Amino acid sequence: QLYQAYGSGVIIDKDGYIVTNNHVVEGAIKITVTFNDKRKYEATLVGADPLCDLALLKINASDLEAIQYGNSDNIQIGEWVLAVGNPYNLNSTVTAGIISAKTRNLNILGGNTSVESFIQTDAAVNSGNSGGALVNAQGKLIGINAAIASNTGSYAGYSFAIPVNMVKKIVEDLKNHGRVQRVNIGASFIEIDEVKAEELKLKKIKGVQIVGLDPNGSLSDVGVATGDVLLAIENKEVNSLSELKEILEQHRPGDKILCKFIQNNQEKEIKVTLKNKKGNTDIITANDAIATEALGAEFKPIDDQIRARYRVNNGLQITKLRKGLLQQAGIAEGFIITAIDKKPVATENDIEKILGDKKGNVLIEGFYLNGFRYYYNIVM
Repeated sequence: QLYQAYGSGVIIDKDGYIVTNNHVVEGAIKITVTFNDKRKYEATLVGADPLCDLALLKINASDLEAIQYGNSDNIQIGEWVLAVGNPYNLNSTVTAGIISAKTRNLNILGGNTSVESFIQTDAAVNSGNSGGALVNAQGKLIGINAAIASNTGSYAGYSFAIPVNMVKKIVEDLKNHGRVQRVNIGASFIEIDEVKAEELKLKKIKGVQIVGLDPNGSLSDVGVATGDVLLAIENKEVNSLSELKEILEQHRPGDKILCKFIQNNQEKEIKVTLKNKKGNTDIITANDAIATEALGAEFKPIDDQIRARYRVNNGLQITKLRKGLLQQAGIAEGFIITAIDKKPVATENDIEKILGDKKGNVLIEGFYLNGFRYYYNIVM
């Protein structure tokens, strides 16, 4: 069943590039952009990033007035901000508030697989504000409104925006490569609390501790070890996992960053070259089939006969299996995947969009030609 939804967006380029939230346009068959002066344009989706809930649109227009970027690293708690958008489809509504907190992780976008480091404000944000601008007192963009915390679904005093420094980098990646260039720091961390700081004999309750290392990750060959404490990256303190994610999200494979660690009770600075999830510094484009390679299968879209017989709208049939995650899960050739993590699958590109940067458990839904439906769990 088709339905119409609405949201907000921000013009970031005079040539017609517009940023909004991924959840505003996800699954859309048609996207229409309406300006404040009632002009309407059909938009194309340049790229989307579910992990940060951002999407980049393009309309056929030029000489538009684009917003100026601010710097979300310099925002201060208590600073005045304005939220601009279309709550309940009330065009060009502006509300005011202050920055209440930074680097909030709410697990709204999917737990450990998402990249959440929200700016929290008390500016009123409601349904329809998603994708709109959060600006400072100078009118510069410091965030993209994305979520609220409420038991009713309406504003209850807390709203959250994606920091603009993350937005800028993601937009550039989608525009230039069709895919976000993410780094694999190659380690898992835990936050330092009072008990852990006392155990490690730290002078202050600061940093995040390494509890696991990936042999293909960025930290694999720089002399760090499990138990070391990461204090800062590029002179920015790292005291939470959300702060770490926000800093890393602003970098690309190949970037060299200066990291400060505590090793054997001594502070040490180490230069680290960041790698991608393949373990190198290459650019990963939208055409690189990273996820389908990991699954270990070849696919073909289902035909009209299968659609009609089994009363399904979409599906991707496994034609050949090799060593990979699907085979490990016990899936056989001929299985038809209809959804991954509750999102419909019709093409291999759908698999890449859903699983491109996914980590952790993944739910595979589908059926065999005998009509029986099956659910499988794999771990990326």
